[in-house]
Amino acid sequence: MQRREFLSLLGGAAAAWPLTARAQQTERVRRIGVLLPAAVDDPVFQARLAAFGQELAQLGWTIGRNVRIDVRWATTNPIEIRRHAAELITLAPDVILSTGDSTVPPLLEATRIVPIVFPVVNDPVGAGYVESLARPGGNVTGFMLFEYSMGVKWLELLKEIAPKVTRVAVLRDSANPAQTAQFGVIQAVAPMLKVEVIPVDMRDAGTIEQAVETFARAPNGGLIVVGSGASIRHRDLIVTLAARRKLPAVYWERFFVVAGGLISYGVHTIDQYRRAAGYVDRILKGEKPADMPVQAPTKYETAINLKTAKALGLSVPLILQQRADEVIE
Repeated sequence: MQRREFLSLLGGAAAAWPLTARAQQTERVRRIGVLLPAAVDDPVFQARLAAFGQELAQLGWTIGRNVRIDVRWATTNPIEIRRHAAELITLAPDVILSTGDSTVPPLLEATRIVPIVFPVVNDPVGAGYVESLARPGGNVTGFMLFEYSMGVKWLELLKEIAPKVTRVAVLRDSANPAQTAQFGVIQAVAPMLKVEVIPVDMRDAGTIEQAVETFARAPNGGLIVVGSGASIRHRDLIVTLAARRKLPAVYWERFFVVAGGLISYGVHTIDQYRRAAGYVDRILKGEKPADMPVQAPTKYETAINLKTAKALGLSVPLILQQRADEVIE
């Protein structure tokens, strides 16, 4: 199934696929709920959902024959996310795909029975979603978005692509314990790279803009943007601020680079959604999330925007370009 064909099945903001040919069906139709913290026209999440659907098709699940998928595009509004989470539970799905730390807690408030699979979460143990990575113990399992050592890689990449940087603002969500810990890792390695790091909380657009503008008044600055729902929500603003203030920036996901960011290094998110489809398949076939270990990332990608580098006056080392998975001219 091609991505366009799969996405064409989306039926609006609530995007649910109805059952067809009821009279001819002989197989039991299973029900999958999907909760996304995005608008229906968000291309990033459209691509992720398409990858999930394509992998399900490869595993033998056909919409209208043996599966129904109810998608809720809940936007980034916490109130809307909670409302859509409650609605999904009333549909009595066999399993729910839940993206990130903004969607898992509302679902857990609504159910401790319906299996939940997350393709991306920062620290599921620290957040209390699972008892341990090896034995989740409840109704939730899935795949981690980061290893803490990635913070070191971000700082190293920033120094490699912009050697003059001596001050780095780390944009993260202070309410998320995993991101506080990740900042601690970056802070610990900073002296070895002769860099001062400053935390910037991504509470809202105004806070981000004011903090970045203030930070940029001194020379030799750069940015590290840590993965979170807030960074996705404010991605256009962050990329715009970095360009306006001539700040080299490292991001956790390639879509920032596609949007004009300088460089990214992170988990291959599309691959995470494909892997999540495998977990959903196993649950539909009888396995319990309590017994399915939370898995670490296995595939990473680096993207570089040469046009942005030129605008910043940076010459990207050839060896760095050769290591990248994607170079945007």
